[in-house]
Amino acid sequence: MKQIPTIFLILILGVSLVSAQRRSTTRAEIREAERRLAELGYWTGPIDGRFDVATKAALITFQKWEGRPTTARLTRDELEAIRTSAPPKAREQGYEHVEVDLDRQVLLIVDDQDRVRVLSVSTGTGKSFVYDGQTSIAYTPRGRFVVYEKGVGWEDNVFGSMYYANYISGGIAIHGSYNVPPQPASHGCIRIPMFAAREMSRLMKLGTIVLVYDKVSFVSAKEWAQNPKLKEAALANGALQ
Repeated sequence: MKQIPTIFLILILGVSLVSAQRRSTTRAEIREAERRLAELGYWTGPIDGRFDVATKAALITFQKWEGRPTTARLTRDELEAIRTSAPPKAREQGYEHVEVDLDRQVLLIVDDQDRVRVLSVSTGTGKSFVYDGQTSIAYTPRGRFVVYEKGVGWEDNVFGSMYYANYISGGIAIHGSYNVPPQPASHGCIRIPMFAAREMSRLMKLGTIVLVYDKVSFVSAKEWAQNPKLKEAALANGALQ
């Protein structure tokens, strides 16, 4: 009987290990991932061991934040990464607000204790589009804003439907959508998953400060948080848009 060369044994063992890492996770492991993601601050939905829409979105958000490939697959490698990761931290701390990190394509809800809840978003593509004979850019504005108007339920506009829209600048809103891919895909709005839209709108009261930034643009809103009159002026200005 011929012996299998050592090099082939090593290759076979390597393939077996990879297969073991990629095989389906158990319900107990999914529940563990959900619990740990929730502890870290990711918006998971019920911790029930079911890999549902909310669990998948939380995993994608985790992958975005950590700079991992957005596979949306809970492998053994991903579970181990979840176990050993640190909680996300807001760019600015010390007051209640919302942050939209355009590079990571995530949104952070920050409370007055600097605890965060993190949600996946899809923002403006940066590409040109034509509407009513005019060419525009699908751009999500950077800067500091306040929620100056809120919608309830579904609202239609020329670019599609928005669910529980929270307006921050002109026609730009944070709103629920059935189409929230991992990458930018909107005309400028900040899309969030449907399962979180109503609760998100409840948390984002009128006057909520919203910071939208990328790696080259960031504007602090600590002055607004410390001086209510400045925030009131920003709120009034937004209402006039």
